[in-house]
Amino acid sequence: MKIIDYIIVGDGFAAYFLAHRLIREGKSFMLFSDGITGASGVSAGVVNPVVLKKFTTFWLAQEQIDALHKTLEEMSAYTGRNYWIYEPVFRVFHDEAERDLWLKKSGTDELRPFLSTDFTFFDEIHNPFGCGEVLQSGRVDVPAFFNDFSSYLHTNGHDAGAAFDYNLLEPENNIYLDFKYRHVVFCEGMGVVQNPWFHDLAVSPNKGHHLLVKLPAGSTKSTVKKKHFLFPLNEGHWYYGGTYDRNGVGAAVDEKAVAELESGLSQLASDYTVEEVRNGFRPTVRDRRPILGAHFRFGNLFVMNGLGGRGLLNGNYFAEELFRHIEYGESLRSETDIARFGSE
Repeated sequence: MKIIDYIIVGDGFAAYFLAHRLIREGKSFMLFSDGITGASGVSAGVVNPVVLKKFTTFWLAQEQIDALHKTLEEMSAYTGRNYWIYEPVFRVFHDEAERDLWLKKSGTDELRPFLSTDFTFFDEIHNPFGCGEVLQSGRVDVPAFFNDFSSYLHTNGHDAGAAFDYNLLEPENNIYLDFKYRHVVFCEGMGVVQNPWFHDLAVSPNKGHHLLVKLPAGSTKSTVKKKHFLFPLNEGHWYYGGTYDRNGVGAAVDEKAVAELESGLSQLASDYTVEEVRNGFRPTVRDRRPILGAHFRFGNLFVMNGLGGRGLLNGNYFAEELFRHIEYGESLRSETDIARFGSE
């Protein structure tokens, strides 16, 4: 029987950022996954410290951005590249009043680090009132991130190459198949509803759609947002999305969501072709805080879930928090601790 420190269940941002911490700390682990692309794999990867509908920021924005840059630099040491794309986000203003509000907010202590007071106009998109640049924003190359890290895990013997079978776990004995483990961490997103130990976790699915589109040559190479994000991918393809639907069900494409996206895109570009529609389910929590912690009975079974629409930032930042909780007994924040929901 092989003795390992961790079993990780999942293959999204939460699972991969936790795996990075285990690599960094020299811990032995095995990752199990069903190989089905979840919300992380189809996410935009936009890193944006501003809620662009209201021009506000969010909890731990600066701390999370700083932590992400640190992690990406650490990962580049063994994957061979840094996945940060230096393409800042520009908010397209609807009217003069919105532009004036941006200027007003840029003078506050909370928003000064994130809102530029210089306005930009792009020739290739509709932006008669100009655009404001979000400072410290950018993107992560999501496909390269997952492709490279998955290959690294496989090459170094951390990828089990199989889905996790709940029926084979013996939590009383710390045994799974031929592994004797110290801890199991479930990072399954909405797959947690099938988990017999955490199936009643207070997460709800939020279905999101985005479009893969073709735009004419010469379109701006920046990330812009009016209703949704628009940014270049490769070979003339662009990402446009995504939607948020708390009532969406099933894997099928929702035409209402597609119509919403096309309506928004038409406000930026007159000539485009939709090549593909993609969707996924984000695990969200009513109080908009992740859920971290141990099972009420089996103290070495842990969960990390509820990352919501900021899975990239939340996944990185709170993987560190959970790791330090498990390894060093550091307290979880009351805002993220699973204990805030009580026990069975």
